[in-house]
Amino acid sequence: MLELAPGVFVGNDNPTFFIGEIGINHNGDINLAKKLIDLGKESGCDCVKFQKRTINRILTKEGLEKPYDNNRSFGETYGKHKEFLEFSNEEFIELKKYADSVGVLFTASGWDEESIDFLNEIDVPFFKMASADLTNFPLLEHTAKKGKPMILSTGMASMDTVKLAYELVSKFNDKIVLLQCTSSYPTPVDQIHLNVIPTYIKEFPNAVIGYSGHENGISVSLAAVVMGARVIERHFTLSRTMKGGDHSASLEKGGLEKLIRDIHEFELAKGSANKEFQESEKGCFQKLSKSIVSKTFIKAGTILTRDMLTTKGPGTGITPMLMDKIIKGYKVNKDIEEDTVINYEDVPESLFEHEL
Repeated sequence: MLELAPGVFVGNDNPTFFIGEIGINHNGDINLAKKLIDLGKESGCDCVKFQKRTINRILTKEGLEKPYDNNRSFGETYGKHKEFLEFSNEEFIELKKYADSVGVLFTASGWDEESIDFLNEIDVPFFKMASADLTNFPLLEHTAKKGKPMILSTGMASMDTVKLAYELVSKFNDKIVLLQCTSSYPTPVDQIHLNVIPTYIKEFPNAVIGYSGHENGISVSLAAVVMGARVIERHFTLSRTMKGGDHSASLEKGGLEKLIRDIHEFELAKGSANKEFQESEKGCFQKLSKSIVSKTFIKAGTILTRDMLTTKGPGTGITPMLMDKIIKGYKVNKDIEEDTVINYEDVPESLFEHEL
């Protein structure tokens, strides 16, 4: 268990923490970004997350100038496309204030040291490291030294890589969440590998384990919670048909709301490991279960025998579980009519000690 934000604990029996990934689904429009923050809050997200990059720090000149001509592009080169989708520091501050005002946590994935420093300055509660930077050890170390909780996505990595990244971060920071992730959009179901979640739980006992999903639909993410994930991250959008690279692998309002609802319903349904009779079952039990019932008229003082008795509903009398006990010399205290439920007060009190 760790404190991911002030007063917000994740892991163990705490509620699943749900991160709504806005990412770049704002399409460079701050008003659209605010609408997505509203949607995240209304749908039950615990946190909304963006992405923060210093474009000329994460791409070489060649990478910046690479032609990017497709129906998802917001610029003629990859650099211009990324610049179009990047909010300024002032806009990020505005968005964080807006998220604060509506009552939802705000954070972002920092893709370079300058972005991490900026996010630290505006006091995000935790850092999220993208799968793309799991091997960027200088960035991981720089971020870990800030001392805030870190969430590491583990897409595009082998277990050996995950272990090395975890060991590095652990030298400086013990507040770690690991997310099982496959970095394809949308992810083919047979490449999701939810069985990694219990493997992570075993291999990293001091970390909180979660799941970052890019699949279509909601069933897999719910299954991740069933398998032990305590943090869930999913992209969401106003419309999956919008222009941009991540919309098609995102949830719309209905799916987002249903997933969060189903996760919390599962948490309630999981309940106790002790099998017990429930108060809500009482009416059904009395109506449908059976009691010991007289087959014939039985006069007061008669010693009960098996041929005098049968089992019928309602289940308001002596349980048939005591049939073998009741026919071992017990006398009825009063006359009992034929086809009548036999109650505990109809037999000696010594029978009660056998009640199950």
